[in-house]
Amino acid sequence: MTTSDATTTPVLQVSDLSVDFAVDRRWVPAAIRLNYEVRAGEVLAIVGESGSGKSVSSMAILDLLPRNARISGSIKLRGEELRGISAQRMRRVRGDDIAMIFQEPMTALNPAYTVGAQIVETLRLHRAISPAEARERAIELLRMVELPDPEKAFRSYPHQLSGGQRQRAMIAQSLSCDPALLIADEPTTALDVTVQAEILDLMRNLRDRLDSAVILITHDMGVVADLADRIAVMRHGVIVETGPAEEIFARPQHPYTQELLAAVPHLGGPEIDLTAALASVTGAEALVEAVTPEELAAREAENARRLAEAAETERQRLERIGEPVLSLRGVAIEYPKQGRMPAFRAVSDADLVVHAGEVVGLVGESGSGKTTIGRAAVGLLPAVEGELTVAGIDVRAAKRKEMAALRRKVGMVFQDPSSSLNPRLPIGESIGEPLRLAGEAKGQALQRRIEELLDQVELPRAYRNRYPHELSGGQKQRVGIARALSLSPELLVADEPTSALDVSVQAHVLELLQELQQRLRFACLFVTHDLAVVDLLADRIAVMRRGEIVEQGSRDEILRRPQHAYTQRLIAAVPLPNPEKQRERRRLRALLVDAG
Repeated sequence: MTTSDATTTPVLQVSDLSVDFAVDRRWVPAAIRLNYEVRAGEVLAIVGESGSGKSVSSMAILDLLPRNARISGSIKLRGEELRGISAQRMRRVRGDDIAMIFQEPMTALNPAYTVGAQIVETLRLHRAISPAEARERAIELLRMVELPDPEKAFRSYPHQLSGGQRQRAMIAQSLSCDPALLIADEPTTALDVTVQAEILDLMRNLRDRLDSAVILITHDMGVVADLADRIAVMRHGVIVETGPAEEIFARPQHPYTQELLAAVPHLGGPEIDLTAALASVTGAEALVEAVTPEELAAREAENARRLAEAAETERQRLERIGEPVLSLRGVAIEYPKQGRMPAFRAVSDADLVVHAGEVVGLVGESGSGKTTIGRAAVGLLPAVEGELTVAGIDVRAAKRKEMAALRRKVGMVFQDPSSSLNPRLPIGESIGEPLRLAGEAKGQALQRRIEELLDQVELPRAYRNRYPHELSGGQKQRVGIARALSLSPELLVADEPTSALDVSVQAHVLELLQELQQRLRFACLFVTHDLAVVDLLADRIAVMRRGEIVEQGSRDEILRRPQHAYTQRLIAAVPLPNPEKQRERRRLRALLVDAG
């Protein structure tokens, strides 16, 4: 094969690939006649909702599907047919020619071995090298994925690393044998936006340096806009549309692709451009090559006009809201001492107010103390300093009876509806349980109230007899919202209620939550790291970092004119579902990072 042939031949060619599963003595299709190819140095994003067949079809490439799966079609790696090869040859292909980055590194890495030992094992399995050479290569790989202390990471166990560091370690292991094809299955879903941005930068740099072909499996269109060269859109096991990334985002042809893009929450809305606001704050506008002084002045003027409109909207909102429902003044929250482990202060000197009828978004990275404040607000964690008042009750001084009364006035929607619902109870009983335990209703009155709550969250009344495992993720989250609202709370705490959902399902749940809040007028503390979701829902935003609230204000003040450097970096790290704007955002983020 000539050099020109080598550069034009795709690394991976998939032709008429179908995957079926044997279920109850019949074949159920999961992927149907898929056709695509990936070339060296190219990123193909396969997008779609859960159950569309994205991961199943990619697992078929590595022959990692269970025994009840049936695979047909052709899979060629650099011209070699992989279908029908021996198990021994396939073991050589895995890791050597094709590597995979999994969604959750904590379950993909062995907790009983150090990170270094696992990379060394991979190297020595595929390469004839000594332990010393493998160790040196492993540390070099950990340095390549930009871990701050490669020697320490080599000696660390997976649980001793943060989520972003574990993901980097797994990428190092995947790249250890210089694979021709890298399959990344939702590599950033569980990460904060700032860590996600770092991982995306890393994958882009590695792609350019190693010239590997990459298949990116995701439902996050912002990540796709940041990294992908081409896109294949899947629905119900079929590729419904494929093409260059720029073209798919600008001119989607299939109705499902249009629906998928329309459901993506846009930070600032489609008309708002945050570059001018951020650049003016940092003094970096002259360094943003894509923005001329005239364009920057026009953006500044437009942002000033929007801010004036936002100020008037905020004034009108303040006239409508009621009394404070949640109030924190100088609050400190600690996790108590356990054995030899000293008490850990998770939140310090927090001031926050949530009024009746308003939504306050609490944002920040993992470990910043967001969920801790949410749990304290519903009485699940004690405040050790300051004044914490919920629905007129001083939580620190409250007696047992007062706390019992308080818990009837608050509701909580959890991040994972599957683990928050009792799998042994039909959803009707789960929704009605708070009402029954509080003595609010029983008998026919309880049944009528359950039906009303199902109507509120737009679930069929017939679903009351179904169990959680019989519902989709979005339906289970609706059940969680109905249960939280069952006692008509004055305060609702929503802890990352949409982070585990597909983008279209997330859009429906957010619309429902917004409609219920506007109609029922409860106070809502919305805990999340997704700034686009907060922009859609929140009246005010508080930004947390390392246990402290570093900035708070109206939604437009925080997202259009962030003052704190951390807020600026947080906003700049959010990927935009628009390839052109995302390139500009990436340059701006690099400037912010360089500025410290």
